[in-house]
Amino acid sequence: MQIIAMLTMLIDHIGYIFFPDEMGWRIIGRIAFPIYCYGLVQGHIHTKSRPRYLMRLLLIAVIAQVPYNMALDPGGWNVVFTLLLSAIVLLILDKLPSLWLGIPVVLIAVYVMDVLPLDYNAYGLILVLIFRYVRSYYLILAHFVLNSFYLFYSGWLVQMFSIVPTLLVAVFPAAWAFLEKRRLPRWVWWSFYPVHLAVLAIIRILLYQDWVNIQWKTLFML
Repeated sequence: MQIIAMLTMLIDHIGYIFFPDEMGWRIIGRIAFPIYCYGLVQGHIHTKSRPRYLMRLLLIAVIAQVPYNMALDPGGWNVVFTLLLSAIVLLILDKLPSLWLGIPVVLIAVYVMDVLPLDYNAYGLILVLIFRYVRSYYLILAHFVLNSFYLFYSGWLVQMFSIVPTLLVAVFPAAWAFLEKRRLPRWVWWSFYPVHLAVLAIIRILLYQDWVNIQWKTLFML
């Protein structure tokens, strides 16, 4: 599971940077984010220390921010900030006596995450909540409804392919459990995101000088 998430994310980012007109790269890349959302939920459930889990996410998000700006989006916040805020919402919901009381929390978080320049915006939070609270075939339906809404709301046609990992989770849980057992060393899993962005940023800087000028101007304007 971890290897699939990392490889598909790498393919997605390579396609975004170097082959923007070839959608095959982006379609393959849609596999990555649902796996990270699912992994976030599992980490939230099984971690021995949720405060330390949140601190690790914050550290990765901060380390990855400049490489993210240099490689992908000069004005945005990287996806680990999206996952971090989603993890905070999960923590708050767990402390409430009823999920119904969490509706205002989720609505406020959705608004804030759509206002901030986050990668995936509120979509990421809602997908995390789906993996946390929806089970069996309803998981597929909920993910499909979410993708359909964002298809009309933001024109995210390619995001429809992100349902593939969810199909595997819901329809073939034994196969998914088998993939989950194949784990990498923790330092590889946690460091891959900022490291691969740094490498892509260096390559992009070497190849596209105009992109570098745009990045620095945008960063200084923030």
